[in-house]
Amino acid sequence: IVMRIVTLVLRLTPYGVLALMTNVMATSDFAAIVNLGKFVLASYIALFAVLIVHSLILMSVKVNPISYFKKAFPVLSFAFTSRSGALPLNIETQTKALGVDDATANFSASFGLSIGQNGCAGVYPAMLATIVAPAAGINVFSLEFILMLVAIVTISSFGVAGVGGGATFASLIVLGAMNLPVAIVGLVISVEPLIDMARTATNVSGSMVAGIVTSARIHDLDRDVINDETKVIDVNA
Repeated sequence: IVMRIVTLVLRLTPYGVLALMTNVMATSDFAAIVNLGKFVLASYIALFAVLIVHSLILMSVKVNPISYFKKAFPVLSFAFTSRSGALPLNIETQTKALGVDDATANFSASFGLSIGQNGCAGVYPAMLATIVAPAAGINVFSLEFILMLVAIVTISSFGVAGVGGGATFASLIVLGAMNLPVAIVGLVISVEPLIDMARTATNVSGSMVAGIVTSARIHDLDRDVINDETKVIDVNA
């Protein structure tokens, strides 16, 4: 019953989002729309910074980030367009294109759907909290605020639903835990799907990086596979 309800909600979501975006366009002035555009741009910049962090982590285990992104592009692009965790493609890419052992690939990809979502449960709630905090008289550069935000975002990231729009619920949890106004979630929900595409791709990248690093640490990473540029997954196959 629960799965049928979730499926129904997901099927109706595009129509609801279209209605929200239409309402925002019709009732907002040009300055408000520009501000929403700035928020979308800032979100993409933040998510790109996370991908740079992924590259640095890969370099720490002597994996070429360029080779990684070339091999991961098919599954990342699928995650971007579908806004889904792409679990089967994630596992297949790790094992057949990136040289990760089967156990680690299954573990990291499965956990990546609900734990450690860099985009949905990390960047997005933190951005909203940082935007709202000054209105509540909080200094966002204070060490106390930063440590509290990191701790709450980390804890709240456990168990976030791996479905489109899951970041909205993560944001409500973070803002509520920090006693910040939650109204901003409703203000940005009209552009949330545009950001969610990049967030989902970042989430998938995070789970694959975790698989590569773990497999390398336990000496099960097949570097012949990850260095073979012919080993690429075709998502259309």
